[in-house]
Amino acid sequence: MESIQQEHASKDQALSSELSFLDRFFKLSKHKTNIRTEIIAGLTTFVTMSYIMFLNPIIMSKTGMPFDGLFLATCIGAAIATIFMGVYANWPIGLAPGMGLNAFFTFTVVLEMNYSWEIALGAVFLSGILFVLMSVTRLREWMLESIPMSLRLAMTAGVGLFLGFIGLRFTGLIVSNPDNMLALADLTHFGFGPFGPEAPALGLLSFLIISVLSYLRVFGSVIIGIVVTTAIAFLMTALLPVDFFTVTSDRAPASGFMAWPENGLMAIPNISDIAPIFMKLDIMGALDVALIPVIITFLFVNIFDTAGTLMGVAHRANLQDENGKIEGLDKSLKADSISSVIGTAFGCPPVTSYVESAAGVAAGGRTGLTAVVIGIMFLLGLFLLPLAQMLPSFAVDGALIYVAMLMMGSLASIDWDDLTEFAPALMTTIMMPLTFSIANGIAIGFITYTVMKVTTGKASAISTGVWVLTAIFVAKFIFLP
Repeated sequence: MESIQQEHASKDQALSSELSFLDRFFKLSKHKTNIRTEIIAGLTTFVTMSYIMFLNPIIMSKTGMPFDGLFLATCIGAAIATIFMGVYANWPIGLAPGMGLNAFFTFTVVLEMNYSWEIALGAVFLSGILFVLMSVTRLREWMLESIPMSLRLAMTAGVGLFLGFIGLRFTGLIVSNPDNMLALADLTHFGFGPFGPEAPALGLLSFLIISVLSYLRVFGSVIIGIVVTTAIAFLMTALLPVDFFTVTSDRAPASGFMAWPENGLMAIPNISDIAPIFMKLDIMGALDVALIPVIITFLFVNIFDTAGTLMGVAHRANLQDENGKIEGLDKSLKADSISSVIGTAFGCPPVTSYVESAAGVAAGGRTGLTAVVIGIMFLLGLFLLPLAQMLPSFAVDGALIYVAMLMMGSLASIDWDDLTEFAPALMTTIMMPLTFSIANGIAIGFITYTVMKVTTGKASAISTGVWVLTAIFVAKFIFLP
């Protein structure tokens, strides 16, 4: 009996020692939090951003990269980056391949500019190196201070509008039209086309479910919307006759719409699936003068999105001292920038901090232990590849439209009383989807800003950075049309 008691006492002492180590390492007591709260916060953030596991492979597989490898790359890249953020910077931030950046990678760099995805990854690597250099020098402050706030806000909104346009196309809600370019799709169409199940009405339903649940502050609203829409699609497959569905592809399942995975929703990951994209970046191929605007775009969107997210989360987590200085901001920016470089090895577009981290902060997360929990959950997500393969794109794209709407909210902070501020911002925002290029939108925005400030007698408001970038963008349109 005494030996059993001693054994229990020994185990309790070991557990207490481990808890004490976590307390000291992550400074839990200093931040007035505890292990249970940090775990709950980590789970909360993971649920709110877990859609990226399914959405990123869908978008990037359009480049010809294998879906299975991309799914593994997304989970591994997000896990490494987030755990690194937690251990190095001690911040409650989740990181993953950036929305908008993956769309720019796919639709602009690869599909429009006709560069290989290997070269595109090389461009991401070079932009990541520049980000690291800026994070360890004063270039970061110079960049953040030299770019007008209106253009920074417009970049976020423009990327959102670009994503929204892509989401509407993927769900099939909008289709090409020979007379006026675009038209509303036939909402009664349900079928299987060359890219998988097609259901515009269900894509719209996914977006509406997610939006309503988010407004009602329902936990995990994005995942719920995707799951409910997918379940409805399976019910339709089971209850409706096969001839109800339009089949335009030889790859359609026997049902003509949805098919359940043969081996269930979970499986042990086959790490060899990532081999076709692991360390396949072409850095030398990216050293092309025509790719300078692409590298600048990756850098700009990444750094402004990261800075905005980190400072916003820091404010909510009370990581500021009495003088307003944000504790650990330098380390968090370095962790984010280094993660962008590491992610390219696995085949990821720029890995960046996610604003969904605010959900974990709201749940009480204050330290890097929250981030470590998020990273562990992404590693467990590796077992969900069969589920990712099963989810129809129209259900996931509803989440894409929802994320796009959130990003466009940044327009509310623009100075609408100053035409020289809001006109360039609107040009930036609108030209991204209309030219189907984030880079072109940014370039047009900078040129518009400079011209309007000069011609209205406000040239003194133009920073050196804006002058330099405007010259680069003008040269790009002249010599690299």
